[in-house]
Amino acid sequence: MRTFVHGAASWGVACPSEPSRVAGVTMAGFRVRDLDAIRLVPHPAVMLLVEFGAGSPVVDRAAGRRWRGSLVAGPGLGADGGVWARGEDVACVQVRLSPTIAGAVLGVPPAELDGGIVTLDELWGREASRLGERLAEAPSWPDRFALTDALLARRRRDGEAVDPEVAWAWRRIVRSGGAARVEGLAAEVGWSRKRLWSRFRSQLGLPPKRAARLVRFDHAAHRLLAGHDVARIAADAGFADQSHLHREVVAFTGVRPGAVADEPFLAVDPLAWPGSTPPGRAPAAG
Repeated sequence: MRTFVHGAASWGVACPSEPSRVAGVTMAGFRVRDLDAIRLVPHPAVMLLVEFGAGSPVVDRAAGRRWRGSLVAGPGLGADGGVWARGEDVACVQVRLSPTIAGAVLGVPPAELDGGIVTLDELWGREASRLGERLAEAPSWPDRFALTDALLARRRRDGEAVDPEVAWAWRRIVRSGGAARVEGLAAEVGWSRKRLWSRFRSQLGLPPKRAARLVRFDHAAHRLLAGHDVARIAADAGFADQSHLHREVVAFTGVRPGAVADEPFLAVDPLAWPGSTPPGRAPAAG
């Protein structure tokens, strides 16, 4: 376990030594003695948070909703900057699920999450609490990652896959950094535009244009974090200009582009999810 230090934040961070056996799954482990309120930054994945510590994470929404314990969040949670997490003595495994496999793993399609949050108990019942108990009893982080991965692999095997055309369209959007022209995706898979939009939305939880915006924002946010030039980011990521980039960052985070690197939820990514972010500045680790 390494230490993430960013301003007043200090977290223990663990990463698996091997990739998941399930394509589309990445994991990280966290221990935080005192998790001061941090803003959740939207990400183009379904987030599964399995807590097993003495404390319990609390997630608050600006509208007044509150959730405790192990959670599942739809892709893009936190858009508008109005979702915050906090807690004491928090220990958890965080899983990022590609929307193309999330429905099979969770047992419900991401569309039923509608970009929001549900407790893991609501989806998995007793299986959720059993996983938390086993993680608490596990002697090491490699054991915790192995336990989690085995469960995800079993559920993935038994779950229903999304349409190949939908999975292809999602991969095309991700590989392009959100710059793919979504108007042409339907023609490329041989579907009508209406059919692709409908199937994409029902199976992945968001329409193709929203998916492209979210992927493009995520790509730009990590380049901002790495210290890249704003004008170059705007040009490379397919924004019309710097003003367009500015508006999108504010819409997704509630803060200006220059403040994105000060968001601990995003700044921990180079340490917690190595290889998933552009090269550049990284937070201190010890």
